[in-house]
Amino acid sequence: MRINVNIKSKSNSEFLTKQSKVDFYEKFLSTTQNANYGFFNLTQESSHIESSKRVYEKFKARRNFVQIGIGGSALGPQMLIDALGKKNDKNFIFLDNTDSEDIFHKLSEIDLKDSLFYIVSKSGGTAETIASFIICYNKLLDLGLTEDEMKNYFVFSTDPKSGELRELANTHGFDTLEIPSNVGGRFSVLTSVGLLPALFAQIDIDQLFAGANSKRDEILKSKESSDLIELASALKCLYDQGIDQTILMPYSSKLKSLSHWFVQLWGESLGKNDTKGVAQGLTPIPAYGATDQHSQMQLFMEGKNDKVLILLEVEKRKSNYKLANNLSLNSAKKLSNFDLNSLISAQLKGTLQALSDRDRNTVHIQIEENNEFAMGQMIIYFESLTVLMGSYLEVDPFNQPGVELGKKYAFEYLNS
Repeated sequence: MRINVNIKSKSNSEFLTKQSKVDFYEKFLSTTQNANYGFFNLTQESSHIESSKRVYEKFKARRNFVQIGIGGSALGPQMLIDALGKKNDKNFIFLDNTDSEDIFHKLSEIDLKDSLFYIVSKSGGTAETIASFIICYNKLLDLGLTEDEMKNYFVFSTDPKSGELRELANTHGFDTLEIPSNVGGRFSVLTSVGLLPALFAQIDIDQLFAGANSKRDEILKSKESSDLIELASALKCLYDQGIDQTILMPYSSKLKSLSHWFVQLWGESLGKNDTKGVAQGLTPIPAYGATDQHSQMQLFMEGKNDKVLILLEVEKRKSNYKLANNLSLNSAKKLSNFDLNSLISAQLKGTLQALSDRDRNTVHIQIEENNEFAMGQMIIYFESLTVLMGSYLEVDPFNQPGVELGKKYAFEYLNS
């Protein structure tokens, strides 16, 4: 994983000083060593892998894997499956919204008796998740299953000690996996939240951990000279100049969901009041190349210059197509000597050059391949970058008070 930051700062003096970078790095380390925040050390022990494998072995014959969760309880697992899932006989269904038409369509296409329903809620009381749980539970009852048989169809991922799902599991014998009390939902993809569905998709979760640990060790060994500190410092300086939007644009269809995972991580962690009560936030925008070169790129290239574009390149792909042809089309003749991978690489490089010519701020991230090791690296890198930006902006990256307020009003409307 290589990172090249191309920032068009107004002056070099506006970048943070070496000493301030060290100070923020030390603050970041202090956060990661705090027992209340467990994301950075998740991959240092194997209990999440072992427990996920245990449950997988019990239910691996099921053809349909139905994940019921919202936000971090769905976006991370969806990202893993879209990016890394191997072709097999499993179907993956995500019930991540309270849209009755979507739920009806998804459930009507599968054999419910050949399904495992994975209910993911750290609190055990997420309204959207519990609503879909009720629907699936009732549908199985309608098919003639008994209450006692439900433990053969549902697995809960929730807080290890408290919450209503934990109580229900303890009472009725449901299998459970743990979301550590000190890991928030948007930081939970490397817990059982993402590991169990990954196993059903034949993803090598040991390599996911290996990649995360590799990047983690790299972060710990460096201070002001690391790519993490350099990018966070540059983003802070640009933010002070009014450049407050962050675009993540992987040039890969398989990594499209990575952008949506990043949107929640970045937006829910950084968009809030700082310690002085002043509203802060870096607005995330999802994109993917080369598709969005024919959509959002016009705005990114010539619209208001208030954005940083993070372009992600996959250097080696597992498949390719020659473009040699005998067509009479001039456009086809121009492509005849090339292959598809050369084309998407040229599109990325051409876009980077054009953005630079227009004084746009870009970050070029390169991974050798789209595989488990690289994904583990990217997960821990973007999580760490988010937490470090929280220090720079003086906000708590681990809470979400605005979300909680919306939930409160939703229940008030239900009861009105």
